[in-house]
Amino acid sequence: MEKYNFQYCQKIVVLSKNRKKVLLCKRDGEEELNGVFTFIGGKMETTDGSIIEGMKREKDEEVGEGFKIRLYPKFSLNRVYKKKDGGVMILPHYLAIHHEGEIDLGDEYSEYQWVDLGNLDDFEPKIPNIPKTVRELLRLESIAKEKEFVLI
Repeated sequence: MEKYNFQYCQKIVVLSKNRKKVLLCKRDGEEELNGVFTFIGGKMETTDGSIIEGMKREKDEEVGEGFKIRLYPKFSLNRVYKKKDGGVMILPHYLAIHHEGEIDLGDEYSEYQWVDLGNLDDFEPKIPNIPKTVRELLRLESIAKEKEFVLI
């Protein structure tokens, strides 16, 4: 394996408008996480003009262009994931709030759920670090200014 072989895969933690639920989508047909609920988002592509453009592209592909979110781009919570094939992914997680519109699932997911934050620990099947990631990103609410969010 190459010394610097990794993928940059931004994830979006979308809270409901009232900030009491989080959006989780169940992967469909994927080798690594098939049948598991995850956050939306995906790999940065060389054609993306910026990280925000990459997140908008992924959001549009996965949950539809009509599903609008307000993204907080100033900070991310970073995770590292080692794939079964030995590849490494850098996963920056960004906080977002649902703004308007309905979810229109693309072909990467079989279903979605708005999961109550109080039930997140018991909700399955999910990626194990989801509750901790949500709790840590919720700390941004104390410093995030409304004007700093970007509508995508």
